[in-house]
Amino acid sequence: MRERPGVAALINKQALPKMFKARQNFPRPKIEPTQIPIVIDELLSAERFASQIKPGKNICITAGSRGIANIATITRSLVDFCKKRGAHPFIIPAMGSHGGATAEGQLEILEAFDITEEKMGCPIKSSMEVVKVGVNDEGTDVYVDKYAMESDGIIVCGRVKPHTCFRGPFESGIMKMIAIGLGKQYGAEVTHEAGIQHMARLLPLFGKTIIKNAPILFGVALIENAYDETCKIVALEADEIEEKEPPLLQEAFANMPRILFDSCDVLIVDQVGKNFSGDGMDPNITGTFLTPYASGGINAQHVCVLDLSDETHGNGTGVGVASCCTKRAYEKLDLNAMYPNSITSTILGGVKIPVIMESDKEAIQLCVKICNEIDKDNPRIIRIPNSLHIEHIMLSEAYYEEAKNHPDIEIESEPEYLPFDEDGNLW
Repeated sequence: MRERPGVAALINKQALPKMFKARQNFPRPKIEPTQIPIVIDELLSAERFASQIKPGKNICITAGSRGIANIATITRSLVDFCKKRGAHPFIIPAMGSHGGATAEGQLEILEAFDITEEKMGCPIKSSMEVVKVGVNDEGTDVYVDKYAMESDGIIVCGRVKPHTCFRGPFESGIMKMIAIGLGKQYGAEVTHEAGIQHMARLLPLFGKTIIKNAPILFGVALIENAYDETCKIVALEADEIEEKEPPLLQEAFANMPRILFDSCDVLIVDQVGKNFSGDGMDPNITGTFLTPYASGGINAQHVCVLDLSDETHGNGTGVGVASCCTKRAYEKLDLNAMYPNSITSTILGGVKIPVIMESDKEAIQLCVKICNEIDKDNPRIIRIPNSLHIEHIMLSEAYYEEAKNHPDIEIESEPEYLPFDEDGNLW
């Protein structure tokens, strides 16, 4: 990019406030990682689950594209349980159109989560090919991953969590993993085609058809606490999913973290990435919703994105809802990785290119400069590392007294100016 002295001159006199470190405290129910294999073994040893894993049978285990806590341990525990029962497990990527909507790209996503054939001790079969399993109640053909349909039984594993674009009894979770994850590119496209406003109706419509016609054995539902830690694991028989998943979603809502302030002038997000949220940054935290069919999170006038995570491999989904990003973040964007999922979902807002600034300092200055009706000498700025890990955050000096008196916030440092290097980037 060319130097833009005129742009810099418009913003370089904008002073930035002192910032201090703060810790947000949330309830912390937790399953220790070392206990996860034990918990899963005990759950699945119940006769109603164990009896479905028969010796010699080929059992398909789903693995999604989200950065789920302990997912490699959880998946390996499912593999080990099947082996203990004498079955032959294998894993498939169940992630709709993610990974660039290619079999190779979906394998790369699993590898980034440490889900490999060597570490899981079983084959991983990746394909975008699907086969028709039936017709739903509205007359639409329903398809499922071909390897899953060739198996003797499918174990659907997924995290139950509030969705980023809509509200309904089923959001992110087992039903969505069945309808869209197992449906691959086709399932993702056909469920999104009518518009996200219909997703609450379409997920169970497609999911129930697959449960009826595919060899779904049971689901393993995961709930995380506010610290991105596994706090609950529940096994659901196939015919229980429709009734018992919605209450788990309400538990997931209750366990979500949040920024413990209602509003800010500028929200700084150090990194966006698909490993933090399907939207790059979770709007349930940042308030940056792509649709009018969901709400929540902090109310920020402007959002500033500084970088992409390494784990997102250039998929900068999420930058589109920011007011600006840095040149560093922009140069890491891989449009081929970004666009397929957004095109499939028919929601393009997250992959648009925002205003690009040369450095961290300029990006933050710009966001303060363009805020309306605020105290420019004492702006309310919040800085988070990403939307998944918000225990430790930074607050501008304007929040100091409020934070000091907040029962769930600990102040961890005195206010100091942000440490920029000679290029204007944060150390």
